[in-house]
Amino acid sequence: MNIVFMGTPDFAVPCLEELVKSEHKVCGVFTQPDKPKNRGQKMQFSPVKECAVKYDIPVYQPLSLRKGEDAEKSMEILSELKPDCIVVAAYGQILPKSVLDLPKYGCINVHASLLPRYRGAAPIQHCIIDGEKITGITIMYMAEGLDTGDMILKEEVEIHDRMTASELHDRFTEISGPLLLRALSQLENGTAERIPQTDENTCYASMISKEMCRIDFTKPAETVYNFIRGMSASPCAFTMLGDKRLKVYFAEKTDMKTAAEAGTTVDDIFSVACGDGGVIRLSDIQLEGSKRMNVTDFLRGRKIEKGTSLG
Repeated sequence: MNIVFMGTPDFAVPCLEELVKSEHKVCGVFTQPDKPKNRGQKMQFSPVKECAVKYDIPVYQPLSLRKGEDAEKSMEILSELKPDCIVVAAYGQILPKSVLDLPKYGCINVHASLLPRYRGAAPIQHCIIDGEKITGITIMYMAEGLDTGDMILKEEVEIHDRMTASELHDRFTEISGPLLLRALSQLENGTAERIPQTDENTCYASMISKEMCRIDFTKPAETVYNFIRGMSASPCAFTMLGDKRLKVYFAEKTDMKTAAEAGTTVDDIFSVACGDGGVIRLSDIQLEGSKRMNVTDFLRGRKIEKGTSLG
């Protein structure tokens, strides 16, 4: 099968790698434009572009597929490439109907949730923040709506109690490529299902902004714990210690109960009161201007008094 791949972040790379190793031909890769990074503002390739360059696959980086000269040029390129299927994995752009209708087998998407739950840009983070116990990968036909197309295949993943978003991301990268190849085989031999989505039990997983990462200790301890796991390791939950930002990569649940004000420490080892009287203990942190470390090492160089206020 002649395939155009569209993707941008690390999540999409294993799918591209699997396609390259398969009997299919990846004739082109579309990814987001290079962006400046860090203080030097040096232009950086997306992870998908880096992968495509490694395999000498032509790369295209339109600002938009929906309007303007870039969109017109992209349609010309896609028509010349003649893809049998367009495979999308976290591309970061909405495909117009003209692109959706172009390939023989349509456009399919690798989505990081068990649809119809968690449509949208950040399903990995949101399902952990919400305390879900099961999630998974869905391979779906793309439609004009946001993640509303018919489903082809699903594979479930258990979310254990200590799993972070980064760990779930890594688990998804292990299963998404093989599941994608199964779906392509079914498309090619005519056995691919079309399982319509319902709008029942669905929710929208909005993009995570930096402003959303602040920990709200007035919420119940279980909610705070899930929030920290869901934000780890990127973009990372944070609070304030004095006038410095304190990133929290992980925390431990405790059986402690307290009447202390939410957001204050109840001992000298970074146990923090939450809104329901529960307590969580910060365990993996990074103070602004310092490196990431476990809380034991942090406390060797800095004393935290009981009653210290965070936030």
